[in-house]
Amino acid sequence: MGDAAEDLAKAQALPEGDVIRVLLEQHAQIRDLFTQVKSSEGETKHHAFDSLRALLAVHETAEEMVLRPVSEKVAGEGVAKARNDEEAEANEFLAHLEKMSLEDPDFAAQFAAFEEAVDKHAEAEESDEFPRIISTCDEEQRQKMGRKIKAAEATAPTHPHPAVEPSSMQQKMVGPFAALVDRAKDAIAKAG
Repeated sequence: MGDAAEDLAKAQALPEGDVIRVLLEQHAQIRDLFTQVKSSEGETKHHAFDSLRALLAVHETAEEMVLRPVSEKVAGEGVAKARNDEEAEANEFLAHLEKMSLEDPDFAAQFAAFEEAVDKHAEAEESDEFPRIISTCDEEQRQKMGRKIKAAEATAPTHPHPAVEPSSMQQKMVGPFAALVDRAKDAIAKAG
């Protein structure tokens, strides 16, 4: 299992706004949100899960649209395809989790398997892609990529609307993972 503090330490060694710094900071946030979901109950757990879904939607979409085209060139088509395939599987798994009640006895086991897959994916990115992006792309390129990812991040809700009950039909309609992905894609396209 990766460590959020380690991700933040790596991130802080890079310039502010650098795409790899932004992604490492997001990896740390994702790891923290997994911990919050596992250690919380009731409304707090629902809010943490909604925040995790929103961040994953932005993060994975941004990687697919901003990072992967560059990774394909510098790390190879196989590396980029493997990461995109892992993200597609994670998106399907998350869509399945969205349909479950967080109080369902099976949720904890399924959520743990999901966390393990996401962590393995992040570790692969950090070892196979990020070093090649850093060594191949100049700081200006990495800053431009970072701005696109930050634009997507700014459009995604980080918390469900406070007036909407977390388990309500309205919340499910407002924030399913697929809708969050669409918003992130739109933001990246506008930032490009």
